[in-house]
Amino acid sequence: MPSRRAQKAAEAIREVVSMAILAELQDPRIQNVTVTYVEVSPDLRHAKVHVSVMGDETKQRLSLRGLQSAAGFLQAKCASRIDARYTPRLVFVLDQGVKRSIEISRILKEVLPSEEGSAELKDASGESEDRGEETTRDEE
Repeated sequence: MPSRRAQKAAEAIREVVSMAILAELQDPRIQNVTVTYVEVSPDLRHAKVHVSVMGDETKQRLSLRGLQSAAGFLQAKCASRIDARYTPRLVFVLDQGVKRSIEISRILKEVLPSEEGSAELKDASGESEDRGEETTRDEE
């Protein structure tokens, strides 16, 4: 478990890098990039920046290459905005979390019955007859 200091540094790096990607980078390769989270080493000299890129595999690789080439610029932004003894060396990693969650959602939709199918099953089991009896009681 990272220390509180490492967590604060990771959050600060995430904010600086995400704002710099959004507002200051002019590289056309870097599009639809979201910084999901940052991992910082205990000595605060290395940082893994996990990014999510919307698009197909080639767009993801292209954006990752653009980010790796802009790592020096982003490190300079971190150095100017974060007061620390050492500026962490940034390494960009593609975050597959969003892709995996979409895949899991698709698999669950295939495996679990749909809501329409479950409503038909409830009607066939006799729950609709119970509702009919309740309305007749209310009418009396």
